[in-house]
Amino acid sequence: MRIWIDLSAPAHPVVFRPLVQRLRAAGHEVEVTARDFAQTLELAQLAGIDALPVGAHGGRSAGGKLRSLAERSTALWRWARSRPRFDLAAAHGSNDLPIVARVLRIPAVDLFDYEWATFQHMIGCRLARRVIVPDAIPPERLRRYGAGPRKLRRYPGLKEEYFLHDFEPDPAILERVGADPERIIVVLRTPPTAALYHRVHNPVYADLLDRLGSDPDVHAVVLPRQREQADELRRLALPSVIVPEGAVDGPSLVSASDLVISAGGSMNREAVALGVPVYTTFQGRMGGVDEKLLREGKLRRLERASDVEIRRRDREAPRLRRDPQLIVDLILGTLR
Repeated sequence: MRIWIDLSAPAHPVVFRPLVQRLRAAGHEVEVTARDFAQTLELAQLAGIDALPVGAHGGRSAGGKLRSLAERSTALWRWARSRPRFDLAAAHGSNDLPIVARVLRIPAVDLFDYEWATFQHMIGCRLARRVIVPDAIPPERLRRYGAGPRKLRRYPGLKEEYFLHDFEPDPAILERVGADPERIIVVLRTPPTAALYHRVHNPVYADLLDRLGSDPDVHAVVLPRQREQADELRRLALPSVIVPEGAVDGPSLVSASDLVISAGGSMNREAVALGVPVYTTFQGRMGGVDEKLLREGKLRRLERASDVEIRRRDREAPRLRRDPQLIVDLILGTLR
């Protein structure tokens, strides 16, 4: 079977790495495209995925996103039409792939784990033949997107518990980023300022930098989403803040850390899956996955920088590993 996978955000290479490996091991021919956004292409290389760059991000404005959607969808349509016909296509929250797949009559699979990206899901869910989400998302929240019982499939747990099932951390990751293992290691992920769903101003982040940036007992490794964020952080020249050059093996860095603080979702859930204490500074509407983690005490909401507990973590915390073959079977089951 010929399968097309599209990567449109930095979290996607890590998500699809074990899926691509298993699909190819089963004899399927897999081709991968990727959007030139943030560090998606670099992270695809780190994950061992040979992805064809197609298109870029549309920026902060809704108009720019719509223009980018049209341009990238057109470019993907030209590319896909020139290839031998695909039997199946899959993406995690991509708008472009479902549009092109529908035009070319390729059955599409839409995976995601945050249900309030309304514009994205109005396109992806309606055009996909199958929608795959964690079971923490209530099905009734997805009906308005056209994801009813016939189309919807749900899996237990976090997607990160599946794609990190065989993960073993790089023991040299702290040395690679220039962090001192004798210090408390805090990983910060910057707010997703280019995302439409994150419109509410996030006042906590600057206070965190003030608190952590001059603490001699801490090394705060900050992972910016965009080059502008990295440039701004370097101009601050905070002595305890490290801004790595280029893409970083995120799961290894999270595993080596004592604490993660992130305004987004994927890194928070990686921390939960790896047993690392984690705070969220997300100011938008919480999705079902994070609501469940908050109820279980596995994720904490941070409203003031002074509330952060900075200490060494328990390195013996257990990990839950789930077999990604379940996700592979859900994807392939689209054609059954």
